[in-house]
Amino acid sequence: MQSKSKQTILVVDDEEGILEVVKDFFERKGYIVYTAGNGLEAMEIIKKVRPGCCFTDINMPEMDGLQLAEKLKEVDNTLPVVIMTGFPSLDNTIRTLKNGVVDYLIKPVNLNQMELCYKRIMRERGLFVENLILKEEVNRKERLQALNNELFARVEELNIMNMIMDDFSSTVSSIDVFAKVVDLGVNLLNADNVSFYIYNADESSPFLMASSGSPNNMEEDLPESIKDFIVDVISDDKPCLVSENSEMTGIPDNILSFMVVPLKIRDKAFGVVTGSVTKGMRRFNDKDIYYMKFITQKAASAIENMALYENIYDNLFATLYAFVAALEARDPYTRKHSTRVTEFSLLIGQNMDCSEEELDILNVAGQLHDIGKIGIRDDILLKPGRLTHDEFEKIKEHPVIGADIIVKLGLWNREQNIIRHHHEKYNGTGYPDGLKGDEIPKLARILSMADAFDAMASDRAYRKGMEKSKVVSIIRGCSGSQFDPLIVDVFLKMLDHMAWPYN
Repeated sequence: MQSKSKQTILVVDDEEGILEVVKDFFERKGYIVYTAGNGLEAMEIIKKVRPGCCFTDINMPEMDGLQLAEKLKEVDNTLPVVIMTGFPSLDNTIRTLKNGVVDYLIKPVNLNQMELCYKRIMRERGLFVENLILKEEVNRKERLQALNNELFARVEELNIMNMIMDDFSSTVSSIDVFAKVVDLGVNLLNADNVSFYIYNADESSPFLMASSGSPNNMEEDLPESIKDFIVDVISDDKPCLVSENSEMTGIPDNILSFMVVPLKIRDKAFGVVTGSVTKGMRRFNDKDIYYMKFITQKAASAIENMALYENIYDNLFATLYAFVAALEARDPYTRKHSTRVTEFSLLIGQNMDCSEEELDILNVAGQLHDIGKIGIRDDILLKPGRLTHDEFEKIKEHPVIGADIIVKLGLWNREQNIIRHHHEKYNGTGYPDGLKGDEIPKLARILSMADAFDAMASDRAYRKGMEKSKVVSIIRGCSGSQFDPLIVDVFLKMLDHMAWPYN
């Protein structure tokens, strides 16, 4: 059953009698009928209602039927228009079709024929509208799919960017950065080879730092044509993509696709990354260049941050060492004490197979282990005689003061722990926390051994340095009480094989 909008008819004719007859006929059939005497009246009706079909005479005053058809087409190109004419001709038929009229009837119009025409047109219009809706639905789905594809691509791109940034945030050295660039290039771009070169304008050619090939296959001697090409790309400061069909000469025949992306730090050429495809159908494209540019930008930031951190780190060390030097300068008898303690600690650590990381910690902690004495008054610190109980309690604060100084810098958590506990004793009678045995960090036990040894063997304000035999005797006697027995054994074996370091 047709909807109400499709049961509505607009009849346009300048003959009043025809309008009355048509209106009466269709209303008795259940239709809603609107009538107009010319095109202008019809357009006013169209502003208020939208009929299912319009039957119109051709010859009318003010606006004829064909002009009306044109106007209706502008308002709604799906509204069917049927022309009623008393003078059919080929010219009229062609004119009606050109104006978008769907049919024409010959006057006098048979009302039953007119209804059959209406029903046929409504069926055809229904199919037409349905096709329009289906087409729009298909277009809508296609647009939605395109949007989904674009969104998926954006999400994938964002995930890749985040992965790249996360990877570089975990690098700890420039070598790690070079290796990370190579790994990302191979994995993200599906390259067969990726290489990272350092560039120095004073050198004859870029220097290879990392490559996806094994070390034995890393080509340090690039063909001159490749060297020149890389230098040109660095000079132009623009990535370059070369295909197998490129007119560029000098690229080896086995390379099917080749890219070069420069890397700059603070607007100065630092290096260049090359990528190549040597097999299969894979070829680099603009998106690969985009990703590699992003990788090199993050690599440049990581390298710059490391350089900045190392500079701050070195300056901080220099400042702290200056504090230690100033502290030791107050007492000529303890001058270079921290340096000697560090050297002995490192020797013990090496003989105990400490890792490189542990040796680095010992190096820092050894140099700074007495920095807390900066908070002790000179009359106590430099007193030539025996300290009173209160004075000794004050001296015992220096490990805590030193650890607090390091903590406030926000650096070296393990180092500050070693500094705090380098006066703990193996039997638990030391200070500041009374730790014993393995509760004391291993590196603190090593530092304690080195510190006590230098204190006994070097000259002090109140006595001369002890002889080697006496120092060895005291250390052996304190094994298991003040010192870790294992460290004592290692240290005494060391002394047996080294010259006595004191006059």
